[in-house]
Amino acid sequence: MSRKVDSVKDINDSKETWCLAVRIMDVWSVVNNKGIEHLEMIVMDSLGDRIQVLIRHDHLLKWKEVIKENMTCIINNGNVYNNDFQWKVCDHSKKIVFLGGTTMKAIELQNIPPKGYFFKDFGEILQGKCKTDRLEDIIGAVSEINHIQSNTPGKKVVVSVVLKDLKGNCINCNLWEIYGSKFLAYYNDPKNNGAIVILLTHAMVKDGQVSNAWSGSKLLINEDIPEIQDFMSKLPTNEQKEKPTQSAKSLSNWSGGSQYSPVERFVHNAKCMSLSQFCKIKHETLCVTVATTLKFAVSKYGWFYYGCIRCSSKAPNPEKAYECSCGQKVEQPIPRYKIEIYVSNGESKYRFVFWDSECAAILGMTAEFMHNSMVENGEDDPMVYPDELEMLLNKKITFRVKVQSTFSQASVWKLCDDEAFVKEIENDYIVEDNQSKTEYAKLVPNKENLETSAGNESSLPKRLWAGFV
Repeated sequence: MSRKVDSVKDINDSKETWCLAVRIMDVWSVVNNKGIEHLEMIVMDSLGDRIQVLIRHDHLLKWKEVIKENMTCIINNGNVYNNDFQWKVCDHSKKIVFLGGTTMKAIELQNIPPKGYFFKDFGEILQGKCKTDRLEDIIGAVSEINHIQSNTPGKKVVVSVVLKDLKGNCINCNLWEIYGSKFLAYYNDPKNNGAIVILLTHAMVKDGQVSNAWSGSKLLINEDIPEIQDFMSKLPTNEQKEKPTQSAKSLSNWSGGSQYSPVERFVHNAKCMSLSQFCKIKHETLCVTVATTLKFAVSKYGWFYYGCIRCSSKAPNPEKAYECSCGQKVEQPIPRYKIEIYVSNGESKYRFVFWDSECAAILGMTAEFMHNSMVENGEDDPMVYPDELEMLLNKKITFRVKVQSTFSQASVWKLCDDEAFVKEIENDYIVEDNQSKTEYAKLVPNKENLETSAGNESSLPKRLWAGFV
């Protein structure tokens, strides 16, 4: 007579003779400060319920080569204790500990869902809706590298990056030791261009930031798995093509071997010019300039629009469910920033359109969060600009924008308000107003003059040429 299979959700400490049909979702090794190793894993049954499993050091040799991630199996017998792990990977109140009499038989079980990830919403992280002892799976696009600490005596490698989700929420992610080294190796490989999407499992969450756990975390970078490829495909086209930049602050901590500097990557394939020259452009052009945000240009649409919950596309009707072109089924569209701001430099002034991700990065909150706060205070009019938006004004910023002269505006693609970064752009890249058109043609390579400029590097301002090769 065959033994009845138990459900993971029913596991308690009333017996040891449990029989589980499960998939091993993840397995990892833990070494304590005395050098003693044990195994931990997460198993899931056909209902999607999960429980954490411990294999102690004295049973390690028996199981270490047998257990494989993503395998399905029947597990019989095990001690059941309260889940007292310092860092928990699932919500089950119990854990299983292998006994000497525990058995495991590999078997094909089609009814158990495939290995997957349980991603934590960035909005919940920013709002503090996290369990302090819970490890989470994280996925996001690297928008900036803001700190690098190299491996020096008394210091460990750590790389701090800003991760952005598909809603425009941004959080800090700290990658320590081998995780930081792995990221830097990928980032500095000249073969790797374009956006960087990382997936970090078992991430520790604290104070709105995440970091790898010392044991068990896995870091996947632009790997060919459905989760990463799906995320990448939903990024705006311009973001898919652009490699994240290093902040100027991070450069003071590290002198590693990236082929181009953050500034050079920022200006790559764009025309660098002062705002006065910028205002004279008569056709669509990708430009880099420095300007100070002056005041809001109040449009008839206000400071936000309703869009898809995954990508930045505008919803056809804010009150109706729909299927977005990105494939996301949207039950309720969410507010996303679209703010028009006049910027100035000297006597020149122009209208810039700031989009969702750039605004969220500066303000530290999503449009949805800001809108909900207004509604709680009895205000739902998009024409009423919250006081918090004032944080966008009176900032001197380096902009990478697409000039749309037909509409007398420029769409912001990327920005940086770091003082050292802005100063370097101004001093080394911006073409002065009194330079002739001939000099300007030499200074800024484009499709027409790139070949003739190639032998004329000496005519370029300091470091400008490297940004265009």
